[in-house]
Amino acid sequence: MTIQRLDNIGLVVHDMEAVIAFFLELGLELEGKATVEGPDVDRLVALDDVRCDLAVVRTPDGHGRLELMKFHTPASPATAEPNAPVNTPGFRRIMFAVDNLAEVLPRLRPHGAELMGDLVEYENGYRLAYVRGPEGIIIALAEELA
Repeated sequence: MTIQRLDNIGLVVHDMEAVIAFFLELGLELEGKATVEGPDVDRLVALDDVRCDLAVVRTPDGHGRLELMKFHTPASPATAEPNAPVNTPGFRRIMFAVDNLAEVLPRLRPHGAELMGDLVEYENGYRLAYVRGPEGIIIALAEELA
């Protein structure tokens, strides 16, 4: 048995609309929304009385997806520091390839995005930036240089 593909990455959020707006401004597309609950969901995720709103956003090529989850019940536990540095253990960032980094950054700022370090040209091959968005979500943006 082999893996066929990476289907999606799940992110638990508190402010679903703000996070959706951030990713839509980045250029992802809303694939759909749903609410899930019931005994099958409870058994799947090993929690009781789950009620969770889901939204799936995808890259324009259709190959990359993020599943955004807002749990109404049970309440989400307290989390680690939302502004933890990028070297904190666990999933810390998602990288997206972009056409024009200088154009993308100003569009994300009204959605709570902040440049974490500097905009860097790495070995004459890429222009890179790490950005912290709503709820402490870290994304990396990479523009391939010609």
